[in-house]
Amino acid sequence: QVQLVESGGGLVQAGGSLRLSCAASGRTFSSTAMGWSRQAPGKEREFVAALSGSGGYTIYADSVKGRFTLSRDNAKNTVDLQMTSLKPEDTAVYYCASRPFTSARLNLDDYDYWGQGTQVTVSS
Repeated sequence: QVQLVESGGGLVQAGGSLRLSCAASGRTFSSTAMGWSRQAPGKEREFVAALSGSGGYTIYADSVKGRFTLSRDNAKNTVDLQMTSLKPEDTAVYYCASRPFTSARLNLDDYDYWGQGTQVTVSS
């Protein structure tokens, strides 16, 4: 059973930073591409960043490119999303995701396990 547990959400002012973490278990972590998606009220879920199993390849949605950085620690089975220069439009519930392949994808359908989500609120 794969389990993903997110932490690190909260309230921050525009221009500020937050770091989200996801702890994974139940799957060989280094063989697993990981990613983060988000869903704002009334909007469809959007995949924002993904990282290959080795950590050598990362892809970002245009909406967060240059502001968010995704990294992983395969010794600790964790993946972190560092978010900087936050904007009110980044307000959403953020979900960690896992897929049973090493290659990173920005497609929601390519991921089979999801965390419970953590709220990020950016005030203007």
